[in-house]
Amino acid sequence: MTAEPHVIVHSDVAALAGATAQRLVDRLAAIQAERGEATVVLTGGSLGINTLKAVAAVGLPAGFDWSKVNVWWGDERFVAKDSPDRNERQAREALLDRLPLDPARVHPFGAAGEYADPDAAAVAYSAALRRAAADEGTSGPVPKLDVLLLGVGPDAHIASLFPEMAGIRTEDRSAVGETDAPKPPPERVSLTLPAINAADEVWLVVGGSDKAGAVGLALAGASPVQVPAAGARGRKRTVWLLDQDAASKLPETLLSPADDGDD
Repeated sequence: MTAEPHVIVHSDVAALAGATAQRLVDRLAAIQAERGEATVVLTGGSLGINTLKAVAAVGLPAGFDWSKVNVWWGDERFVAKDSPDRNERQAREALLDRLPLDPARVHPFGAAGEYADPDAAAVAYSAALRRAAADEGTSGPVPKLDVLLLGVGPDAHIASLFPEMAGIRTEDRSAVGETDAPKPPPERVSLTLPAINAADEVWLVVGGSDKAGAVGLALAGASPVQVPAAGARGRKRTVWLLDQDAASKLPETLLSPADDGDD
């Protein structure tokens, strides 16, 4: 079962990043209050990293404990561990290194130099996900993923799943390596669409007029093989968080005001 998309539009990309940061902290706090911990899957890209920067300015709800938050990534550039291109490094510099996280709960993808190639890193990440699921007492391929963040490229790619390429077609594993991505760097590691869609909530955070066509196609029900963003659906909730430019090609009937809160 997956949730039908809900679209919320903010005035501009700065407002979008700030509102998404507040929404994320509030949601993680509510989940943690209910079951003692919470899990977020991070995304890269300029908006994803700016959202993390905005989290640093958000006031924390009473009782919220960052040390009980599990952190995974939706994808990673297969570069050296210290490369400035690496999503993990950018996330740590933007926010994570300032938080009292439990290192055992932070799960980055393996880097070039640690693994021979992206496929090997993908196999290792799939194994880590399965171990985490087993630790929770389930036999599934992934642990409980509460909120999974995604960006969307102008070509409608999500994570490092690109149109028409093998990764978006992969259904028999949780993570996949990519050696010829059309966007540099070409070597990447990504969660697969089934792993993404195992999350309770999938939030697609998109800003800019260059993304408007991709957003329109995805929400019009295009095939995920041609338009990967069309296939991203949370089990309980699917939220498209957009700025006005990214939403400019959507019909008014799809849009919700930015102040409707955590629906």
